[in-house]
Amino acid sequence: MSIDSASNTVLVHIDGRVATLELNRPESLNALNCEMIKELTSKLKDLSYNDEIDIIVLKGSDRAFSSGGDIKAMLLEINESDFSVIMDRINELVVTLYSISKLTISAISGAAAGLGLSLALATDYIIADRASKIAMNFISIGLIPDGGAHFFLEKRLGEAKAKQVIWEGKPMTADEAYQVGLISEIAQENIDDALQRKLNDWLQKPIQAMIRTKKIMAERNRPDLLKILELEKHGQYKMRQTEDHQEGIKAFIEKRKPNFKGN
Repeated sequence: MSIDSASNTVLVHIDGRVATLELNRPESLNALNCEMIKELTSKLKDLSYNDEIDIIVLKGSDRAFSSGGDIKAMLLEINESDFSVIMDRINELVVTLYSISKLTISAISGAAAGLGLSLALATDYIIADRASKIAMNFISIGLIPDGGAHFFLEKRLGEAKAKQVIWEGKPMTADEAYQVGLISEIAQENIDDALQRKLNDWLQKPIQAMIRTKKIMAERNRPDLLKILELEKHGQYKMRQTEDHQEGIKAFIEKRKPNFKGN
């Protein structure tokens, strides 16, 4: 069953106890704009009240999971007064996804980068296609990660490795991402088959006990996540004022390597 809104930037497919949220802006490799962020948050909240759903799958349509935040819409076309609103919406989405009383899986095919990777990291389990490309690449445009990435990366990797991943910002293969601890599983076959196998495994377990464990951990970690999100919001605002960020955006548009000067 599908339940689609008028905008269709996020599609919902329900199959028994599993709901799949499909990011649906294939023309931009499912880059997250304000509309998609708002719609994804709304649909997650709707599903949170559906007692018949135990598992939520997050995936992207066509050739990518998500290439990250929509550079043009979210960085070039907004003024400073809009920036705070957008960051608040991102933060609301992340808290909703991380805290939801369902088990969550990200199924990554193609690119999962920037904010798109932050969302994947907010889920309980990440399966990636072997050909996928994974990058925490905010540094390439002179920004810091947002979407709670500092929180999630430190949880998964520890502080030292998290800083290394953030500062390098390089695209990783699925194998590299698995070796460092960013993802939970590499699909050995078709990713849909790997996903279905994981779903079948979870659906045969006492899933309410699994969800209760998740809720305990999420409640314990929530204050730290909220603190990180506020620090990211403040830090991102500061980074937007730097010359390096302006150079990073210019280089992105001109499709060249940026010339950063540390300003």
